[in-house]
Amino acid sequence: MDSTQLELLALVVGLLVGAGAVGLVVYAVQARERTRLVTSTDLPEGTASVLQGMDDAAVVVDPSMLILAASATAEVFSLTVNDSLDSDRLRLLVRNARQTGVPATESMTLKRGVEPRVVAARASVITPRLTLIVIRDITERERVEQMRRDFVSNTSHELKTPVGAVTLLAEAIESAADDPDQVRHFVRRLSAEAARLGQLTSRIMNLSRLQSADEIAEMRDVSVDEVIRSAIDSQAIAAESAEITVARGGEKGLFVRGDPQILTEAVSNLLANAIAYSPAGAQVGVGVREAGGAVEIAVADHGIGIPEDDQQRVFERFYRADQARSRRTGGTGLGLAIVKHAVQRHGGSVELWSRPGRGSTFTIRLPLVASDLAVPRKQKKPKKTGAKAPSRRNTP
Repeated sequence: MDSTQLELLALVVGLLVGAGAVGLVVYAVQARERTRLVTSTDLPEGTASVLQGMDDAAVVVDPSMLILAASATAEVFSLTVNDSLDSDRLRLLVRNARQTGVPATESMTLKRGVEPRVVAARASVITPRLTLIVIRDITERERVEQMRRDFVSNTSHELKTPVGAVTLLAEAIESAADDPDQVRHFVRRLSAEAARLGQLTSRIMNLSRLQSADEIAEMRDVSVDEVIRSAIDSQAIAAESAEITVARGGEKGLFVRGDPQILTEAVSNLLANAIAYSPAGAQVGVGVREAGGAVEIAVADHGIGIPEDDQQRVFERFYRADQARSRRTGGTGLGLAIVKHAVQRHGGSVELWSRPGRGSTFTIRLPLVASDLAVPRKQKKPKKTGAKAPSRRNTP
């Protein structure tokens, strides 16, 4: 082998040795980087900025469940940096995500302060030692869904009664075709059930319309006097039949902004309740006053009153404080729910004062408007009248 071949061989061997050395160095660097990634708890670049821009509560935890980073909204669930993850449910969720290597999701209850909230929590592994937890508050969504289920269930139940009665009465009429007196009796009952079914259907539709996201179609300056007058007129027959006197008192010439038909129905529902739950010969009062830039319309009765435990629920759909009496008076359990939503759609509120055996006062509060339709009120000396405006009673 001549000198040229020896030089070439030496060059090849040198290249191989050099390549091997470089390969070993690269392998060592990569191995060190892999080891660093496996053992490091450093946050990936940009993680903190992403967390601060999130609307949902989010935290990053290490294998010991120590919180290394958190979004601003995580604090409401008492999740702060350098604190340990206290929730056993969240800890288990993190372990499941780390064991499987895929994101884990679960609905659970966490405390926001002292208030329990329903949340959807999701844990995702972002590095070998770090796990991201995102917490979304779904309490309101669950509440709305529960309300929807209750509404469907209650509506089905309420419709079942009059529909079943109509069917049975129709069969009874057919079987009593040869007895005119019985036929007339069943026809009267059939008409009453049909009217009840129609009223229930109408109120369900009205309540659904008030709860929709659509804006009220007809918004204009509405005279409170006209609303009260129309509501009293609509209940005149019921009041006369029950031997109830309806007295109107208080200020006049006030205006609010809204839909006159919806507002009239709200006041009419309060009057209907007051008449239905008052003894014969009693008086129901409707009073109006201006207070703090608002118009207060109070409907007061001296009826059976509402127990304190039921007062927070009387505005719920289909809820009846007195089930037996409500059935006898033909109540649907939707009147006060309609009042509540009608008033809220007009930017107002409704309050209740009641004592069993002493009666109840429902007060609607609506924003006052200065209308061009208003007639300037003259200053008059107060005159004694037979009907006094009921005032909202704050104490027994």
